[in-house]
Amino acid sequence: MTDVPQRRSVAAHHLLNFIDGRWTPAASGRTRTNRNPADLRDHLGEFAESDGADAERAVAAAAAALPAWRALGPIRRAAHLTALGRELADHEAEFTEAITREQGKLRTEARAEVARARAVLEFTAGQARLLGGVTAPAEEDRTFAYTFRRPLGVVGLVSPWNFPLAIPVWKVAPALLSGCTAVLKPSPLTPLTAALLTDAARRAGVPDGVLNLVQGDAAAGAALVAHPQVAGVSFTGSLAVGTAIHTAGAPRLLRTQLELGGKNAVIVLADADLDRAVDAVVQGAFGQAGQRCSATSRAVVDRGIRDAFLERLVARVAALRVGPGDDPDSEVCPVVDPARMRAALDAVAGARRDGGTVLCGGGPVDRPGLPEGCYVQPTVIRDVPWDSELAQEEVFGPVLAVVNADGFDDALRIANSVKYGMSGTVFTASQARAFEAVERFEAGMLHVNRPGVGAYAHLPHVGAKASQYGPPECSPQVWDFYTAWHSACISY
Repeated sequence: MTDVPQRRSVAAHHLLNFIDGRWTPAASGRTRTNRNPADLRDHLGEFAESDGADAERAVAAAAAALPAWRALGPIRRAAHLTALGRELADHEAEFTEAITREQGKLRTEARAEVARARAVLEFTAGQARLLGGVTAPAEEDRTFAYTFRRPLGVVGLVSPWNFPLAIPVWKVAPALLSGCTAVLKPSPLTPLTAALLTDAARRAGVPDGVLNLVQGDAAAGAALVAHPQVAGVSFTGSLAVGTAIHTAGAPRLLRTQLELGGKNAVIVLADADLDRAVDAVVQGAFGQAGQRCSATSRAVVDRGIRDAFLERLVARVAALRVGPGDDPDSEVCPVVDPARMRAALDAVAGARRDGGTVLCGGGPVDRPGLPEGCYVQPTVIRDVPWDSELAQEEVFGPVLAVVNADGFDDALRIANSVKYGMSGTVFTASQARAFEAVERFEAGMLHVNRPGVGAYAHLPHVGAKASQYGPPECSPQVWDFYTAWHSACISY
């Protein structure tokens, strides 16, 4: 064991909620401890544990700020997003440290997340001059007909722990540009990064009440969903919680935007470039310890090249070094908390019971000098039945199921056999097979001969089937969530 590293103290106000321009504790006075998953003895602080009373105050502040913010217009609102982007650039080191320390990511992964958040802000601010409607022909003489958008109103933004900066940004940015006011409810596992973002928005000149922060767990989120002044809820997280949000809001016709789970497949066909495929699978399955909705969790491999693929893959994976995110020698970070670690190890045990063979990994990391943290060995399991639990259910950890396929059609059948449809990837030298795979894959984000993790800041981050409900994020289509269409006919 090593000594707990000396850290800069977290500013006291970052431990609180931010409501109507003021940092304030939870009404109940309750707090929750935030721990570093790379070293569980390293506590970042006691953050507010909010409930319905705090959500009520935040919604009231957002509702009061809505008329003035809506009247500002999208071009002037965009100036605040541009300023927020500068704040992220000026404080990149602080955001990188917070993401690494509370989420566990490698520093390189945390810096990349800050860069992604800045790209989203740049793209969103640029949409300000495009956020309009269309003119249309009228059926009557001397009549002008057109469409336009209005802000939806007060929105609740519920974000996960795996991208504690980028995902809040890709919710906050379009919400604010559209003229909505917002209550951000981040994951209780990553409260600091959300607090830093909120503070950066304050420094960027976002007026009091326009962006409010409520820390805590399910109680605060449920209060946002139930509040009659909340016109929409954007949620990223598990299928179970997303379904519960949609069900709870349905009686009052709450608008929801839900980005949910994934069980993403990389198909490796017999004519694939195996080195390129192995590189992509290693990056997709074990980058960020597999904790991405678009992570590669299944490799569906043609039997003809399976052994050659596995030989190369296992050699790479077995050599990966797991360690703290602030160690420059680490190649795979810890998972986010002990519960996620147990879930990953339980998934491995279940795969063994179902007939899978663990080729490497499969347990916790035990290395001299490694702090007590949530370290899971990168794991490859072969001969996983296509309909087994590991091949069907999301793990959200560094566990890769390798499923055998008998040719192209069988590989697509297996890839599409799950309830999810976030990301789909194929490796092949055939242009015909590539385009056919894109046509037939039941997934929202599609890739050919490249890693299957996400897309660009200006392309829709979108899933199919149980991975997505409502308009996608990170794209021009996002305005169909944060705004409402109206039409007007003016006789002159």
